[in-house]
Amino acid sequence: MNSTSKHILSCISNEFHPISLEEMEKIRLMNRIDIKYTTNLSVLLRFIELLKGIYFVQEVEGNRVSEYDTIYLDTEDLRMYMDHQNGRRIREKIRMRHYIDNDLTFLEIKNKDNHGKTHKKRVSISSIGDYLNENASRFLTDVGHYSPKNLFPRVETRFSRMTMVNREQTERLTIDTDLHFMNVNSGKEFDLEDIAIIELKQDSQAFSEARRILHELHVRPVSISKYCLGTILTTPNVKHNRFKSKLIQINKLTNYKYEYSL
Repeated sequence: MNSTSKHILSCISNEFHPISLEEMEKIRLMNRIDIKYTTNLSVLLRFIELLKGIYFVQEVEGNRVSEYDTIYLDTEDLRMYMDHQNGRRIREKIRMRHYIDNDLTFLEIKNKDNHGKTHKKRVSISSIGDYLNENASRFLTDVGHYSPKNLFPRVETRFSRMTMVNREQTERLTIDTDLHFMNVNSGKEFDLEDIAIIELKQDSQAFSEARRILHELHVRPVSISKYCLGTILTTPNVKHNRFKSKLIQINKLTNYKYEYSL
């Protein structure tokens, strides 16, 4: 991974007031909607600069930029990926995520309903590959739509994340950089070090200062998940025509040459 961008974000994050993980977990967003954006690191730095004084940065174990390791599960025929590719509104995503800073690992199920709202449930597991133990299998059976025996590790993603919350506590922002993807079966890898994925999780009834700023910076929403992106970039010949315009946008961003100073 590119340690330079993590260092830059770590330095910038020190200019914000912190919020603890415990405080962050008390924030409940009713009628939550999620919106994703992609941009280059130059615009990202301008965006973060404009958030000063109105957002807090989450701090975990003394770190304000945290490391995540995630393995996505799917069926042998990539049913969950194909639901995205085919534009199915009601869909599911299953992953094992290791939160490296506090050494916690969860098996997580995210369901999107036909109104575009996301619902997430999770259960603790001992390690990132431990999805077939009795407790995890029961969780998959009770909460998910797929039998554990039909699920296999497909794509691994690693990235750095900065998490923010506004003063009114009506929205959370996650900013992911240093994205690394690996196809678990083939070992094929792909790095996206020059872009950031911003995800805005907000109460649908609340005004969003971050959304306004992104609009002024000409950063437009883009609907693509890290799982789908990782699948496309590490799986030759996988069907991806629904995502072609988004890949063109990302390609333009990765060719962008940015400068920074500390």
